[in-house]
Amino acid sequence: MPSFDIASSVDLQVLDNAINTVKKEIAGRYDFRDSHVLIELNKKDFIVKLEVDSDMQMKQLIDVLISRSMKQGIAGNAFDFSKDAYPSGKIVRKEVPVKNGLKQDDAKKIVKMIKDSGLKVQPAIMDDIIRVTAKKIDDLQEVIAKCKATDFGVPLQFVNMKS
Repeated sequence: MPSFDIASSVDLQVLDNAINTVKKEIAGRYDFRDSHVLIELNKKDFIVKLEVDSDMQMKQLIDVLISRSMKQGIAGNAFDFSKDAYPSGKIVRKEVPVKNGLKQDDAKKIVKMIKDSGLKVQPAIMDDIIRVTAKKIDDLQEVIAKCKATDFGVPLQFVNMKS
């Protein structure tokens, strides 16, 4: 039976490359000259720590982070910007968690959408991935199209396609 997996993961090396690209770009920008800028990736916890002098610079840094990450192949919604930046003395700090792996709630939403679509497929949650099986590969391709059209708030990858 044909099957594929729906996953939500960020490759650590690609993320590290994106962070290094952001550091290089910020170092060369005129509006960040002579100001405190810290961009740090906690590889264990998948958290990006940002420190700058002002809120305006924080917004610019976030824009650069998103654009450079997207050029590296990381979806923009892989970063969780829900927490506000907080002032700490003369600098503004922000911790940005990177969404890695499907959480149970997100997986249930995706499975519910697949079941409500009426396609003859069987989704199954397996840890942090969803395995979808069907008799016809065309049904699987329809599931992929529906998942791409729906915004679940997490980046999705469709991997391990077997026919």
